[in-house]
Amino acid sequence: MKLMRPNQWNLARRTTVLVAVTWVPLVAITAVLNPDGLISLLKDYRAYSRFFLAIPALLIGELLMEVRFRAVMAHIREAKLLTDVDTTYMDEVIAGLVRLRDSLLPELAILALLMIHTVASYKGLADATPWLTHREGNELQLTAAGWYVVVVSTSIFQLLLGLGLWKWLMWTFFAFRLSACNLRLVPTHPDRHGGLGFLGLTASAFAPVAFAAAAVIGATWREAILHDGARLMDFKLPAIALVVIIALVSLAPLGFFVPRLAQLRRKGILEYGVLGQIHSTDFHEKWIVHRAGHESEFLQAAETSSLANFGRAYENIVALRPFPADRGALVTLAVAVPALPVILTQVPLIVVLDDLLRALH
Repeated sequence: MKLMRPNQWNLARRTTVLVAVTWVPLVAITAVLNPDGLISLLKDYRAYSRFFLAIPALLIGELLMEVRFRAVMAHIREAKLLTDVDTTYMDEVIAGLVRLRDSLLPELAILALLMIHTVASYKGLADATPWLTHREGNELQLTAAGWYVVVVSTSIFQLLLGLGLWKWLMWTFFAFRLSACNLRLVPTHPDRHGGLGFLGLTASAFAPVAFAAAAVIGATWREAILHDGARLMDFKLPAIALVVIIALVSLAPLGFFVPRLAQLRRKGILEYGVLGQIHSTDFHEKWIVHRAGHESEFLQAAETSSLANFGRAYENIVALRPFPADRGALVTLAVAVPALPVILTQVPLIVVLDDLLRALH
């Protein structure tokens, strides 16, 4: 459809076209063939969450992943974290991943799995929503709009979700290969991750995918609470499981670097500890044991600032965190899980806001 061109993502155009393809025909089909169900469609929060929230989020996520991964690779080269041999090896890995990214085979595989899943589970989508189904005897049958949403609209969302997960899997493979290289890490690096703190930027690249999935799941839970008599606490364990899964998937690639950074910290404490012992002993001998008559020289002595600078460097080693992600990455992922629409089904907004204000105090 020429919605994408070389070096042009055309995000606004692609979003507009996909939202139109997934939503407009539903309204038209329902208005013509099932006018009594039109109001239920226009009030269906599940449809809005899929087509107006999840699909744009997945398209944004695709772009964000590309930008973040390119930034990571550029930083690796500029910081010279790899030897020439490892640089050549990683170039080969990247070339293989680019071929996979541009290949039709993964997309066809995702599409085939999607078709199998749709055939096996479409009957479970039928509920008593007027625009989605109509009753024939004792059974609910999909309306024309229902078939469209199953075959086209939901399939587009699921295909984009599958492609997002596939690209994240490729990044995970890249991180695994990178972690096996002889990285030039420094235990005193000010980022307190040995020089790998920049990798924490990648975790937030998964946030749009997490948001899309959580928005659709939350919309299903909201529907169950509002119309099927479910309670908010019925989804406590699934909600916990969802948060855990999102955290594991988004942070798993960074886990490959934990053993290397933990070893770097231990080695740094020992190696710099020896140097610190020698430096501190010399300082003690000169300015404590034999300082008599030299007190006036202390403030101008080079050893004073040298010892202070070494102390700060050693503190960076002790504070080195083996997991290369900061609190900001975790906050981004937490915000990506839209729980508020589900909570508001049983807890009034004024109560939620009041609790937030109390927490600020």
